[in-house]
Amino acid sequence: MYQRQKESWLKHWDFGLLDIILLLISYMVTYLIRVHDFSPNNTGIYRSVALVIVLFALCFIFFRENYRNILKRGYWKEFQEVVKMVVVVTIGMVLYLFLLKISAVYSRMFAIMFPFFAIIFLYIGRLILKFWLRRRLGLLEGRRALFLVASFTNYKEIVDIFLKNPYSEFEMVGIGLFDQIQDRGAEYSGIPIFYGKEASIDAIQSHCTDEVLFDAPYLKNLPEDMIEQCEVMGLTVHVRLAHVKNSMQDRIVENMEGYTVISTSMKISSNRQMILKRMMDIAGGLVGIVLTGILAVIIGPIIYLKSPGPIFFSQVRIGKNGRRFKIYKFRSMYLDAEKRKKELMLHNKMDGLMFKMDDDPRIIKGIGNFIRRTSIDEFPQFWNVLKGDMSLVGTRPPTVDEWEQYEMHHRARLAIKPGITGLWQVSGRNDITNFEEIVKLDTKYISEWSIGMDIKILLRTVDVVLRRKGSV
Repeated sequence: MYQRQKESWLKHWDFGLLDIILLLISYMVTYLIRVHDFSPNNTGIYRSVALVIVLFALCFIFFRENYRNILKRGYWKEFQEVVKMVVVVTIGMVLYLFLLKISAVYSRMFAIMFPFFAIIFLYIGRLILKFWLRRRLGLLEGRRALFLVASFTNYKEIVDIFLKNPYSEFEMVGIGLFDQIQDRGAEYSGIPIFYGKEASIDAIQSHCTDEVLFDAPYLKNLPEDMIEQCEVMGLTVHVRLAHVKNSMQDRIVENMEGYTVISTSMKISSNRQMILKRMMDIAGGLVGIVLTGILAVIIGPIIYLKSPGPIFFSQVRIGKNGRRFKIYKFRSMYLDAEKRKKELMLHNKMDGLMFKMDDDPRIIKGIGNFIRRTSIDEFPQFWNVLKGDMSLVGTRPPTVDEWEQYEMHHRARLAIKPGITGLWQVSGRNDITNFEEIVKLDTKYISEWSIGMDIKILLRTVDVVLRRKGSV
């Protein structure tokens, strides 16, 4: 699933929050210096004006896009933008006082001192935050892993443009030269190069890749079969200035480091949708962590008595588009469970790249069966949700050995963050033993995803757990 590039006001929410805080600080400083009458009536007037300042600041941030290219702006340009914001907020404050006819009880000098302090505080605050971000974000956290498919004659120009912007949202992870077969160099500027179609597809499939950019104008023939293979893997595809056939799924035209591209993905979501999903994750994660702590006090000692050792189990899993992370669970198996898995593979009831068996001897008798049957063992994963490795609803993350056996179309189920529950889990997990059916359910969830769908799955999950209709 693809989240369109953030608008400037949302991308730089930290600057917006800082500006509002500094505006209020400027207001308080002015109040302390100028106003000496702390009567309830006057205090109420000044309090209402403070709310007006916040309201006008939010409107200015939302509509004016004051933070566009803020990390690249010089000192004078930044000062101009600060003055514009303070002037608009001050005008809004004065208009409010005039329209409500309360300007007579409001200090005129206050209206002069406030913008003076606000300009100083906002300007210095922005410079300090920019200095800190430039040092911290030399390599921007959370970058989208981008694979470039281009020609030998033009790829260096494109790579250089991406590398020249240290604050880019993209990290170039590989270069595929479609028109070259023989190796002429293993890398360029530290980025590995892959020669030919097959080598490029293998690299995209086996490495962490979020998006693929095809430089169509310099490719003699647009490799539509290669684009289709990337789509099958659930990746977001960008095609620069090219005609794209109608069979592609969600498509938008956007700007990528100055290039106009056509982007396609299994599902294109809005920033508002992703913010709501993350807010749901944080709220659910906080509640889940509290419940996990209570459960740890109750079942932790029982696990230890039945099988001495840690009560929590951690394992490396594969997350969104190949990212690795540690998943956490209450330990429901004996300590040698992973070693014994190979000898039990003959009893695997799953048809495909997952392992499940009836009466698994590795499960701790009594408590292990109970916490797996009631899905209590999954509760520590709320920590993964809070960290951002997982979501409340998504697809189940595979183990490393399962991931390494994935075919191309299997990779599509990892086009979204893994979840504690999902469409497969509420569709009868114990009854579905064919891995291909699981992949179909997961890709259906991704392509049809909505906030409403997540809420329905969460409600159905509660029903499934309470009725013990297959572990979740």
